[in-house]
Amino acid sequence: MASAPQFTFSPLLSLSKNHPPHKSPINFLPPSLITPRKSSTRVQSGGIELGDFGARDPFDAEIESNFGDKVLGFQSTEHKILIPNALALSLAEQNFIPNSQLQHPMSVDEAKQLLFKIVGWRIVEEEGGLKLHGMWKVRDLKCGEELINRINGAVESTGYIIPTLHLDPPNQVRAELWTSSIGGLSINDFIVAAKIDKIKLSDLQPRQRVWA
Repeated sequence: MASAPQFTFSPLLSLSKNHPPHKSPINFLPPSLITPRKSSTRVQSGGIELGDFGARDPFDAEIESNFGDKVLGFQSTEHKILIPNALALSLAEQNFIPNSQLQHPMSVDEAKQLLFKIVGWRIVEEEGGLKLHGMWKVRDLKCGEELINRINGAVESTGYIIPTLHLDPPNQVRAELWTSSIGGLSINDFIVAAKIDKIKLSDLQPRQRVWA
């Protein structure tokens, strides 16, 4: 009798959850990508440590790939992180700045730039120079008096001269801000306007009608 042919099979891969099929891991990252390099600068402002500012250097493999040719921009672009100066901060957070007698009032263009940082104010040009006008509707005269007291309280702590305030019956309060010593507007007028903007008004304003 002829002997049966002999066949050799490779062992089957296990399909068990405990032993999933796998291959030897392939590391696609070149050695230069394993340990990034980072350049940073310790920044201080006013004696306060602000931390690390900066970014890592490109990897060797990234430079070799000419990645800069595949994106919009320039490889030589210089990136800077700028610490906000006083003008970039909220006007309401700034302190009163003493005026000099030699100081010139703001031009209309300069005043319009700062007008974007306050709410509900407008620039008015009068004989004495530029002024800031603000107006609020309140519920009644008593609420108008309370608003004037709150405005005076917010302004007194700044060292600013108390603004000109008007209570127009039956329910309107008006404010005028300007720096009389220079004959026009200064940064202080906008700082005061921003501080007035932070005053709570919701309990003084007319109640909204609710229709059924």
